[in-house]
Amino acid sequence: MNYNLSDYVFDLPADRIAQKPADERAASRLLVARGKEELTDSYFNKIGSFLRAGDVLVVNQTKVMNARCFAQKENGLRVEIFILDILAALSPKESENVQTSLPCELKDPHSQLLIPVLLKPARRLKAGMKLIFPHSGVQVLLEEKGDAGRGLLCFADRTALFSVLEKDGEIPLPPYIKREKGPDQEDRVRYQTVFANEPGAVAAPTAGLHFSEKLLADIQEEGIELCKLTHHVGIGTFKPIHVDDVRDHQMESEHYRLSEESADTLNRAKAEGRRIIAVGTTSTRCLESCIKHGEFIAGSGDTSLYIYPPYRFSAIDGLVTNFHLPGSTLLLLVSALMGRERILNLYGHALRKAYRFYSYGDAMLLIP
Repeated sequence: MNYNLSDYVFDLPADRIAQKPADERAASRLLVARGKEELTDSYFNKIGSFLRAGDVLVVNQTKVMNARCFAQKENGLRVEIFILDILAALSPKESENVQTSLPCELKDPHSQLLIPVLLKPARRLKAGMKLIFPHSGVQVLLEEKGDAGRGLLCFADRTALFSVLEKDGEIPLPPYIKREKGPDQEDRVRYQTVFANEPGAVAAPTAGLHFSEKLLADIQEEGIELCKLTHHVGIGTFKPIHVDDVRDHQMESEHYRLSEESADTLNRAKAEGRRIIAVGTTSTRCLESCIKHGEFIAGSGDTSLYIYPPYRFSAIDGLVTNFHLPGSTLLLLVSALMGRERILNLYGHALRKAYRFYSYGDAMLLIP
């Protein structure tokens, strides 16, 4: 078995990293791999022809927060703040089922709130400092300053936090997507899935970005069932592996929720022998975290499930996913599904055929 990080590294030219989405969501390319040898070059709007009636397509309905914002110290120093998690701001009911862009029922709108953040430049900040967000006028206290730029901001109340997200925040594009002036209007639309409904992610579940409303309607007309879950993509999605032995890497936990309705849908499909196709690695990790002894269990919680070869999948029969970074946990996950050599061969084919990589890139349909 291959556990060396170097076994999951490949050369990726910088010009293969997509900087813009395809002109239309479903116009991206699709590389279909079934079994050990079958390989087809296609387009995402044709994905229905590679699925079959009765398949259950599982999508992640998390919504990307306007998590990246800027504040100022009292001396005018500009500080970049990346909000990592807002679940502490939600009531138990809301954290299970958020239906609006901002929460509408607050557990206690007048109680102080500690929110985990990343700070830059962290070295010039100290616990006890006050920071001001210019557009909302909200003032916060740096309650704690930890390692690696992490800290805790104290907001006066939840209303203040949501004001900052709405007035000072912007969509947090991945670091490999370059914008001189920050995200543009197209990014604000295209870096969300059409089924995004529950705020809490700091990055998009990118496999879902390829689906348009029309494509979803078309494949459902063909007898493919749509099932939704929530898995809030955390900052750990960008965390590189820094150890030589991939088994020593530690995943950061992320919050998920699987509803009773979705669990019932999935259990019926399992009982009837129908395929479950996960859209994205986050959907996959949520499903694999929720299945016990062959049965999907509804509920919410945190998972740090780390999938790498020779992991044996219990929940899914196939995966829709983008092309991932060399040496990443996401590449390890797809290698566990299809086999390392098969995946590296597929990636080599994709490079030769000029597929586009990463968040705004093209997609794969993987069916072992």
